[in-house]
Amino acid sequence: MYRYLLEVMYDGTKFHGSQIQGTQVTVQLEINKALSTICRTPIISYGASRTDEGVHALCNCYHFDIEPELTFDLVYKCNALLPHSMAIKNAWKVAPDFNARFDAISRRYRYRIYSHKNPFMQDRGMFFPFKLNEEILQETAKIITEYTQFQSFAKRKGQSKTFDCTIMQSYWQRDGDELQYIVEGNRFLRGMVRGLVGTQIAAARGKISIQDFRSIIEARDCTRAFFDVPGHGLYLEDIQYKEGTLVAINLQTV
Repeated sequence: MYRYLLEVMYDGTKFHGSQIQGTQVTVQLEINKALSTICRTPIISYGASRTDEGVHALCNCYHFDIEPELTFDLVYKCNALLPHSMAIKNAWKVAPDFNARFDAISRRYRYRIYSHKNPFMQDRGMFFPFKLNEEILQETAKIITEYTQFQSFAKRKGQSKTFDCTIMQSYWQRDGDELQYIVEGNRFLRGMVRGLVGTQIAAARGKISIQDFRSIIEARDCTRAFFDVPGHGLYLEDIQYKEGTLVAINLQTV
């Protein structure tokens, strides 16, 4: 049995999230359908990160198993069958025990907020035409890196058995009309990034104080956090694996 890893990007607008949900249109369902058609056998893929409805990805990863070894251009054939709202960027051969989710060492997300009406940003960012205290945003972002327990930012009915996360980067940056929040960690809980963004915005709008922000983190109570930001402002931007884990394949020439 051979195991392969696909790097996928998609516009989340038309998907009911990334994970299989019966017959609803999801990223994983479309990948499974394309692979099953190409390989002429039922294929089930396994994703690295679950994204909610409307959330976009510049990089999400899925592994799958197949026998015999592939001898055709996998990227080309997948992209010929997948809808226009998604595409395969790369394909790699990986070890038989490799797991797209559990072998990932970091994930990076970006949340985009724009303050002036822009039709080209519709469903690509959060329209927020109100003043935000950017100094407060930077302060709350830095505070996040001081903690490793994020139960307050995990939506209920999640599958996580632990709420511990290591945050390597957490900061805001301005790009013209946009404010963008960048956060990188070893793992994230369901709804966590949107909860972090919404609660930081509450602080930057003066609805809660800096001490309140700390108290929300330490309370381990998701009813105290603010999750009221739309999914379409969120992008899964990058997933990293240990060096040497991924083996490049060039099936075009086989």
